[in-house]
Amino acid sequence: MNHVLCGLAANPSLPSELVDRLIALGDADVCWELAARADLGRAQVAALAACGEEIAVRLAREGRLSAADVDPLTQPYAALALLDEGVCRPEWARLLAGRPITEYREKLAACPALPPDVTETLAADPDVRVVAELALWTTPETAARLARHPHAEVRRAVAANEATPPAVLAMLLNGEGIAPARRCLVCDREPTPFVHDPNCPRPDCDLPRGAACDGSHQSTVLETRHVALLNPATPIDAAVQLADHASMLLRCALAARPDLPPSTAARLAGDPLPAVRAELAGNPAIDGALMRALASDQGHDVQRALAHNPKVPLDVLTRLTGVTKIGPTLLPRIAAASAAEVADLAQSPYPTVRMLVAHRGTLPAQVRDALAADPDAKVVKSVAPHPGLSEAQLRAMVARHGVRVVAKVAANPDASPVLLAELTRHEPPVQKVFREVARHRNATAPALLACLADARARPVAAAHPALPPSAVTGLLTDDDWRVVEAAAGNPSLPPAVMAELTP
Repeated sequence: MNHVLCGLAANPSLPSELVDRLIALGDADVCWELAARADLGRAQVAALAACGEEIAVRLAREGRLSAADVDPLTQPYAALALLDEGVCRPEWARLLAGRPITEYREKLAACPALPPDVTETLAADPDVRVVAELALWTTPETAARLARHPHAEVRRAVAANEATPPAVLAMLLNGEGIAPARRCLVCDREPTPFVHDPNCPRPDCDLPRGAACDGSHQSTVLETRHVALLNPATPIDAAVQLADHASMLLRCALAARPDLPPSTAARLAGDPLPAVRAELAGNPAIDGALMRALASDQGHDVQRALAHNPKVPLDVLTRLTGVTKIGPTLLPRIAAASAAEVADLAQSPYPTVRMLVAHRGTLPAQVRDALAADPDAKVVKSVAPHPGLSEAQLRAMVARHGVRVVAKVAANPDASPVLLAELTRHEPPVQKVFREVARHRNATAPALLACLADARARPVAAAHPALPPSAVTGLLTDDDWRVVEAAAGNPSLPPAVMAELTP
C-alpha cells in the first residue's frame, strides 16, 4: 500500500486534476479512498466504479451510482447493492436468481421487494443458505410457509424475522402444531450423534461452538427458540412458558423482554444464576419494587445492570453508587433526569453521584459552574470538557487538581490557544494531553509541534490543518505509516507538493 497516495486521495484540498491522475493509476487502495470524496464529478464516479467491484459497491451503497451506470452481468455485486438499496430492477433479480454462484443468490435473497416469481425461485433453491437468507428477510406470507421447511436452519431464520406472524413465532417457540425438522447444518455434514469440539482443529470447519445433533437437531432448535425470544413480534404469552427452561440462554433472553409481565419478572428474580437476574435488573419493564429488591442482590453484574436501567429510582441509584463500580459514564437515568433532579443530584454528599451528573452533555450553567469548583478531582475531571467554562475556571481546575484533570481540560472545546500550548508544557507531562491538543480546533503551530514528540499524538497532529506546511511536508517520510498518511491528507499540504507526489 502506498500510504502517501492513500493520504492524498482523502485530502479535501486535492485539486480535481490530481484526482483524475490518481484514478488513472487504478490502484485499488487509492481508489477506495477516492470513492469517499464528496467532490467527485459524474465522470470520476464512473471511472472509479470501473476500477473494481468493491469500489462500485461502495459507490452504489452511497447513492452515487444509478441503475443506468451498472451492468449486472459484469458488475453483479454492484447490481446486488443497488437492489438491496431498493432500486427496483425485476430483470436484474431474475437474472441473478438463475446464476450458478451461490453467493449471488444468497445476497439477492436479502434484498427487499423481490418479484414474486424470484421469491419462489429462491425459496426452492437447492442451497439451504439461500433459503435461510430469504427466510430472514421475506414477507409474512413467505415466512409462514418457510416455517415448515424441513431444514432447521431455515426455521431458525424464520424465527429471527420480525415480519413473521406472531402465531408462527409461537409455534416455532413451543414446537406445537409443526412436524420436527428433518435436517440441520450439523447432520448435513457429520454422522450423528455429534457434538462439535470447542477446540476443533479442522481449519475448514465453520460449525459454531456448541453445535450438536443427536437426530433431534438440538443446538439449532435451541438457537431457534433463542432468536424467537429476542424477536419483539413473538407473543409474550408464548415466551413466558420458557421461564423455567433448563437453558440459561433462553431465560436471559426472556428476562430482557420489554413486555415481561410482573409475575414472570418476580419468578426470574429468584433465578439461581446471576446472569439471568442481571438481565432482569437492566430491563426497564420491571417495577420499582422489584428494582429495590434487586438493589440488594450481590450476584455478579446485577447491581451494575440495575444502575444502567433507565427507569431505576434515583434514590436506588444513589445507593448503588456506593456498592458497585460504575465508572465515568453517563447513565441513562441521569441522562433523562429533570432539571430539578439534576440540581438535587449535583448537591449530593457522594462525590460519585456528582461525578455521574457531570457527565451529562448539557447542564444548567449554575450546576456546571458548581461542579467545576467541586473539591473532588473526579467530579472536576468529568465536568472539565463541558463547553461554556471560562478560561479562569479551566485554569483554576489545573491549579487545584493538576495532572488528574489536565487532559480533560485540554479536551474542552473552548480552551484557548494559549492555554493549550501551556498544557503541552505542563510538569510533570501527561501524555493524554498531547492527543487532546493534537485534535483540538484551537491548537496552534507551537502546540502541535510539541505534540509531534508523542508517538500516539503524532499521527493526529500530522493531520491538523494548523500544522505548518513545512512540518507537514517533512512528515511525509516518517517511519510511521499512520503519520505519513495523515500528513498526505492534511489540507495544509502545499499544492505544489501534492502535484510532485502524484504520478
